[in-house]
Amino acid sequence: MRHTISVLVENRFGILARIASLFSARGFNIDSLAVGETEDPTVSSMTMVVPGDDQIIEQVIKQLRKLIDVIKVVDLTGEGRIERELVLVKVTARGGDRAEIMRIVDIFRAKIVDVNPDAFIIEATGSEEKVRGILTLLKPFGIKKLIRTGKIALPRGEGKVERINA
Repeated sequence: MRHTISVLVENRFGILARIASLFSARGFNIDSLAVGETEDPTVSSMTMVVPGDDQIIEQVIKQLRKLIDVIKVVDLTGEGRIERELVLVKVTARGGDRAEIMRIVDIFRAKIVDVNPDAFIIEATGSEEKVRGILTLLKPFGIKKLIRTGKIALPRGEGKVERINA
């Protein structure tokens, strides 16, 4: 099973390296990782997708909470949450294929962000399933390059940040 873990950390030099080394030292894997500053520039948010059963995830969370710069760790897997992923994909677009690609982009509410004689660069956001769906339909045209952000997520409803290492 894959778990979505949200981690709030102090925005300090080296925290990403410490978290990555924690995972590698214990043989845990990270399927995706997205990191960015929050509304508070002293705090960053990390969203990680981690494979493993409940026991492994419990160990991951315990280890993360021991790190000094970690503010809060939440396994969002069982909670109501909003998840999104961003993908940029460069797809071959020639002749009659261009209109069909534009229809696919429209159906998925994606955007063509760059056009040249041989290719489109398309930006799509949504759930992992939506991203997978548009990529499946674009693949026959020829995907030249592809980059994905990994999943980002927020829990639904009101939530107050509680510092665990205060």
